[in-house]
Amino acid sequence: MSDFINKIIGDLEDKKEWKALEVRAKALPEEYHAVYDEVKKYVWRGGAGVMDPSNLFKGLVELFEDGVAKGKHVSEVTGNDVAAFVDELIRDERTYADDLREKLNDAIAKKLGKK
Repeated sequence: MSDFINKIIGDLEDKKEWKALEVRAKALPEEYHAVYDEVKKYVWRGGAGVMDPSNLFKGLVELFEDGVAKGKHVSEVTGNDVAAFVDELIRDERTYADDLREKLNDAIAKKLGKK
């Protein structure tokens, strides 16, 4: 029953962690929080296509908190090309495109008798 409920409403522990992360992000200085929000939009709109962006956002908040602690302006952390910065952050994250590529290759291998 709990697996069924988790599928419908999601894991409550994950939701608690997400809310705590959002509180940390909102506590960042305005320019950092503004960039964080824009990065979130980029990732959620599918520009990044990350399957599970929770680690990405956690790492981003930690990186931004470190930048604040060191007295850096947000652009010193991200550089001027924020999209390239995000693309670099997600380079090792699993994306929907990765999943589709794997499914395609598996289906073809199966049809060709290689699996």
